Amino acid sequence: MEKFSQLQEKEVINICDGRRLGYVCDLSLDLCSGKICGLMIPDEGEKWSFFCKERYFYVPWRCIKRIGDDIILVEANTEDLLWEG
Repeated sequence: MEKFSQLQEKEVINICDGRRLGYVCDLSLDLCSGKICGLMIPDEGEKWSFFCKERYFYVPWRCIKRIGDDIILVEANTEDLLWEG
């Protein structure tokens, strides 16, 4: 069993293009079923500004291929993962 704090220490890597997405900062949950819907990772490639929304990579749970000791491997089109919050 993994704790959320352990997931936050793992780097997320997209196996489609080898891109390092970053580290998990939050989870999306379905409160009715109690299941994890996806992971949220801040897009650190963007400059932070007072006038723009923060951007995240949202990785649906179905795209996660492997959770290892140090990394989480996902398989998804990186452009489809961007989400503004």
